Amino acid sequence: MRCTTTSWVPTSTCYPPKLKLKLKLKKVAETQTHFENKCDDYYDDADNSSVKLPLPSHVKSITSTSNPFVKHCLKLRHSSSYRHSHGSALVVGATPIREIYSFQKSLQDKTVGMDCLLLLDKAEVPEGIDDFSVRMVRVSSVVMKKLSGVQSTESIDAIALMTIPTSFFNVDNDQENADCQRWFPSPHRILVLDGIQDPGNLGTLLRSAMAFRWGGVFQLPGCCDPFNEKALRASRGASFQLPIVSGNWVHLEALINEFQMKVLAGHPESSGDLKPVSQLSQELTDSFADVPLCLVLGSEGSGLSEKSLQVCELVSIPMAGEFESLNVSVAGGIFLYMLQPKNQRCV
Repeated sequence: MRCTTTSWVPTSTCYPPKLKLKLKLKKVAETQTHFENKCDDYYDDADNSSVKLPLPSHVKSITSTSNPFVKHCLKLRHSSSYRHSHGSALVVGATPIREIYSFQKSLQDKTVGMDCLLLLDKAEVPEGIDDFSVRMVRVSSVVMKKLSGVQSTESIDAIALMTIPTSFFNVDNDQENADCQRWFPSPHRILVLDGIQDPGNLGTLLRSAMAFRWGGVFQLPGCCDPFNEKALRASRGASFQLPIVSGNWVHLEALINEFQMKVLAGHPESSGDLKPVSQLSQELTDSFADVPLCLVLGSEGSGLSEKSLQVCELVSIPMAGEFESLNVSVAGGIFLYMLQPKNQRCV
């Protein structure tokens, strides 16, 4: 699924934008993303195919949690299927909103649109987002608390309704046409997530990949939705900045073959392994400096899938302590740092 780019200046007073929902929801049912269900609480969306949720242009504030627009935003927050069928997500907090907006200003072709900015009633517009050319609506503390999902609204000063970026691709059902060339503008370093279900770990990995300038993220089946509220909170907006592709091994192998990529996988060192496990070192990473590379990280519970174990060259992080493994987001941060593009190495 690919969402079309929209301007930061809202062009419609109807929220969400007037989509052809009957056709679109049917398509979503047939090409549903493979995100792990336990990452979201799902609503019954069966009756939403013909619903339009207007927010008339004269509305400047919302005080009731029963408002249809508030209910729409809550469903965006809680339901992955609802988010992707509407092509929108909620971003909570001024800091990630600023980071996404700043990143968008650096791009020649914008990948994200902001439909609406919700601000706490009577509070000052947070610094850094006061120059946004976007519709602003004031909401009561009760509404802000409901939408943000936090107990105290003191730290939450803004919520943005944003379009899912055009740099996100869901290619699950397209088994034959893997258009790898348009997925990642810079495919020299790609992080592959193999069944990462915890949204906090997933968001942290996205943030680390962004920090160390990896070219994008490929999600294999079983991963959490990168636009899940907890993943967004942990990623600090990286979900809207990194190219992300949701697919399976058919698509990943097409990507690997297209760019002649080497495939490594993080794996704990163990004497029972059927394959040799190399230790991560400066010498090893230097040998991959000029080689296009995929790094595969497995799930928190079961580790790498059988396919990943078969295909990948296994690499472990040497540890002095008596621990079998590290948390996947911690291990991933080490791998992403050590294997980052040589000409962009942060020291």
